[in-house]
Amino acid sequence: MSAVEHLDVLVVGAGISGIGAGRYLRTEHPAKTFAILEARAASGGTWDLFRYPGIRSDSDLHTFGYEFEPWRDDESIASAPRILDYVRRTATKYGLDASIRYQHKVVSADWSSDEARWLVEVERGDTGERFQLTAGWIFCASGYYRYDEGYTPAFEGRERFAGTIVHPQHWPEGLDYKGKRVVVIGSGATAVTLIPAMADDVGHITMLQRTPSYVMAVAKEDALANLLRRVVGPTRAYAVTRRKNIAMQRATWRFCRRFPRVARRVIRLVNKKRLPDGYPVDEHFNPPYDPWDQRLCVVPDGDLFDAIRDGKASVVTDRIRTFTETGILLESGRELEADIIVTATGLNLQLFGGIELSVNGRPVSPPDTVVFRGMMLSGVPNFAIAIGYTNSSWTLKIGLLCEYFCRLLRHMDDNGYNTAWADADPDLETRPLLDFGAGYVQRSLADLPKQGPAAPWLMSMNYQDDLKLLRTGPITNKHLHFSCRTSGAASGVGG
Repeated sequence: MSAVEHLDVLVVGAGISGIGAGRYLRTEHPAKTFAILEARAASGGTWDLFRYPGIRSDSDLHTFGYEFEPWRDDESIASAPRILDYVRRTATKYGLDASIRYQHKVVSADWSSDEARWLVEVERGDTGERFQLTAGWIFCASGYYRYDEGYTPAFEGRERFAGTIVHPQHWPEGLDYKGKRVVVIGSGATAVTLIPAMADDVGHITMLQRTPSYVMAVAKEDALANLLRRVVGPTRAYAVTRRKNIAMQRATWRFCRRFPRVARRVIRLVNKKRLPDGYPVDEHFNPPYDPWDQRLCVVPDGDLFDAIRDGKASVVTDRIRTFTETGILLESGRELEADIIVTATGLNLQLFGGIELSVNGRPVSPPDTVVFRGMMLSGVPNFAIAIGYTNSSWTLKIGLLCEYFCRLLRHMDDNGYNTAWADADPDLETRPLLDFGAGYVQRSLADLPKQGPAAPWLMSMNYQDDLKLLRTGPITNKHLHFSCRTSGAASGVGG
């Protein structure tokens, strides 16, 4: 019988977060053993999974990219193939390709306090084989949504529709939509990407929304960044552009939150100028909520507005009564005829990649845990999660979490510790993990861990605060405990 493999760190997920974590481990802890387990057959996460027309970032790549690896492309709001190439080139550059194990899904993980390690069950997607390995730490970089299914609400009469129904998360290869009538249900980032990307090829495309979203036109290319890259080189240009864009993101968010009425008027005015004369802006582009109650949708170079202005696309704000044989009947009595219906209706959230966690054989209930410093679950030793910002670029937070994680590992090594866990006070006031109004988040909040009212239990969405806390702040905290024993190492942990 072969010995069970042991890793110092097991990274779950080979997307942009997992590749980043691997690079930090390789650079900061070259002597540690680690592997990146990816359930799918390819790296890249979101940027390889989604194949719908026009798939792109909704953050600029100078902040969405890695701090340590300059973005060298002219496009700042970039297409998925460009992002995927960037992520994979980064993995190769830092020698991570051999550390990625594809079609390896982590099914469960049980922490043993006596052994001070995780016993992990892994399933091979290609053979169905299951096997075990052990790990000192698990760094879960699997994002927060389910890769195997998207969210589609129950639509009355769906089975009667004679055309094709598609969810963007499972876009069929070779779908022929040329000259077809297409209705896209939804008004979020996916919908506003699909509409202009398909507009030139379809007969007509309609965005059907129940409620408008805030939509902002931004430049697809950052002129200053491209100029600086030619003048001072990619590394210096990237650093300057990154700082500039971080400041702009933060200033925009703070302005919208502090002066929501003014921000609403500004966004409306800009949209009105891009839309045809007399267009019902308030009906279709003036949400009932304040800016940044939900994430703002970005449209590069105003492509959505151009498609509407050119008559290739339209927006309908109404509720669905039922699907029909030929389209969708709305509550207003209007019927939208369609050959293809795209349900851009959101995601299903799933933390930890669906891993069944337990501590000393006792299942972990995520809603009963509180997140410590945005990365550890109270009562769960040696387990880190990577959740990025919702009000700016995801990876700005991931990079800082990786830095803190590496500092934490070094502190444990220097002091002979092999176990770290956080304990929350039983009477700690808690609230939902994500202060975010998106429907896919609201549907799942009851199943997620909680956050507290202040650091270290707060899920900070402020990059400058996190710089101080995670990059340069103290490792130790009265709520963070360490042990170096291998017997009874964490008595009470998980209780």
